[in-house]
Amino acid sequence: MNGRPEPVRGRQAFRSLARSPRRARSGPVTVHFVAADGPDGPVSVAYSVGRNVGGAVDRNRWRRRLRSIAAEAASGLAPGAYLVGVGPDVHGLHFDELRERVIDTMQRASRGRS
Repeated sequence: MNGRPEPVRGRQAFRSLARSPRRARSGPVTVHFVAADGPDGPVSVAYSVGRNVGGAVDRNRWRRRLRSIAAEAASGLAPGAYLVGVGPDVHGLHFDELRERVIDTMQRASRGRS
């Protein structure tokens, strides 16, 4: 893996993530997880930053931050698809706190605990 997780692709993949019971939340960070078919599957990540977070420039900035955090954490994550979302309260987080919350929440979602 080149460090950066693959993007989640396809309508069915997003539908599976939205319906997945394996999810976790930490403040404004929410993660949904669907396990890969095998232990050697890829880590793929999608990002959800709604309009309530801000305008397009703000949403793209948060998406870039989430992408950077996911690339850093990808090697330590369980294979599967992740949907990482943030809410409007994310503005109160410094980058280090955001990183800690996102990584912890991704790990908890993949273990099946919320």
